Amino acid sequence: MTDARPAAMGNGAVLRLPAFRKLFAAQTISNVGDGMTYMALMLLVNALTHSTAALAVLAIAVAVPSMVGGIVGGAVADRFDRRRIMLASDTARAILVLGFTVVATADRLPILYLVAFAQAAIGTLFSPARGALIPRAVPAEGLMAANGLGQLSNVVCSLLGTTVTGIVFALTGSAWPVFILDAVTFLASVAIVYRVDRALGTPSHEAHVAGASFASSVTAGLRVIAASRTLIATLLGLFVAMLGMGAINILFVPFLINVLHESPAWVGPVEGAQTLSMVLAAALIGTLASRFSARSMVVGGLAGTGVVIALFSQVPNVWVLFPLAFLVGWFVTPLNAAVSTLVQTTAKDAMRGRVLGALNAAMSTATIVSTAAAGVFGAAIGIRMVVLIGGLLCIAAAVGTGVLFWLDGRRVATPAGAAAPTPATLAPETTLLPEATLARDVALAHEA
Repeated sequence: MTDARPAAMGNGAVLRLPAFRKLFAAQTISNVGDGMTYMALMLLVNALTHSTAALAVLAIAVAVPSMVGGIVGGAVADRFDRRRIMLASDTARAILVLGFTVVATADRLPILYLVAFAQAAIGTLFSPARGALIPRAVPAEGLMAANGLGQLSNVVCSLLGTTVTGIVFALTGSAWPVFILDAVTFLASVAIVYRVDRALGTPSHEAHVAGASFASSVTAGLRVIAASRTLIATLLGLFVAMLGMGAINILFVPFLINVLHESPAWVGPVEGAQTLSMVLAAALIGTLASRFSARSMVVGGLAGTGVVIALFSQVPNVWVLFPLAFLVGWFVTPLNAAVSTLVQTTAKDAMRGRVLGALNAAMSTATIVSTAAAGVFGAAIGIRMVVLIGGLLCIAAAVGTGVLFWLDGRRVATPAGAAAPTPATLAPETTLLPEATLARDVALAHEA
């Protein structure tokens, strides 16, 4: 029996699609702005207070919106024009970033926290809207490559943003030039998104009930997830995996310095090794998509990441850390791309924003819980043991997700002797059959 699915598109073919090319350019510039914003705020608060407690408050103010904002942002993306949401989000972020220049004093620190919270909250509207709009601009056979390019943008441009911020801050000794440049990046994104075909932005209202309240829209999206074995398997798998991987974010630096007794100077090169592999992996997403299903890539990505993290807990020195850092990127990038593709092809257009928003919220919540727990358990049982447990959690997530996918595959399997369904007749949930650095991007960042 031959495979009726169209051949997977490569990166070049996807980039030749005008609408996607504009969305990709806008995301790239917006990612640079995101990287600049957070780093500039950290440098500014540190310069104003020299207090780790003040930095912790800032981190919480920026992280909390993602826990619930994803669900709200997803509902907004399914209720209103997604193109206009992206335009409004980046316009508002440009204004708020400029506002940081006004409140950049020690006595106005509480106001700075509030502005940072608002900026992060508005940012949660951008990703679900963009993620839900992508399948309108890219055919199903090109989604894997499109999402792989999105992950590439997240990694490279966020790193570029933090690098530019560090250089400008060091040269000027002030944060205001960074915030002005940051605002320009968001406005540039607005200019590009404005040129996207307006017809692509309007969501399908197939599942929208006239006069339905916003709360009922959110509830309807959660019911869609609960009714889909594919979505349940994906969300549960990533949630469990993030409980393990989130610990790496907070423990990587103390592991390198306190456990391996290496110089902090090694942080950059080790992160660079993983960033390099993630970039290389993104270039091969199209090839992988032609050979493996999205489900296989999700399970394989979770399992591979878990094994590498478990090995990471046993390294004797930084020289062994390098090849492992380089190896993990080959799993993380395909995993992120496959998760986005699986969600985009499983959820109907009318519900896609809510599903993507719920995924982002679940990952953010798991990351915050894991980060908080890592500090407590790291002191109690040791950093190596916590990292090992994190790897085992990822492996367990891979096994559980694989089993759920397998059970779902058996449920929808074609009976013996029956004709194989074509892609046009497959149910939305079955269109695909059998999401960085160790200190930052192994947490599946996702701007999924």
